[in-house]
Amino acid sequence: MTDLLSGITIHPQLTILVPALWVLGFALKKTPHIPDWLIIWILLAAGVAASTSTLGLDFNGIANGFICTGAAITTHQSFKQTFVRRVRDGDKRKRNKK
Repeated sequence: MTDLLSGITIHPQLTILVPALWVLGFALKKTPHIPDWLIIWILLAAGVAASTSTLGLDFNGIANGFICTGAAITTHQSFKQTFVRRVRDGDKRKRNKK
């Protein structure tokens, strides 16, 4: 198992896939008939499909799709948690001032 995981390398051509998945996720979020829980699975399928079409249908291609999708979701959530004001944050600030 360790040998299999140590053979995974992130392909430089797939760096464009992370922002592409970000845009796709944003578009899916704005689509009214797609539930939120389904977006991550669509992104994962798109990431793996794009990665395997570039690298081939092998473990490294599939793993790169998972990694790119994870990077897109993680960067989106980091941005959202850092810069987008949440409703509960206002409540916390009010409680701390009392």
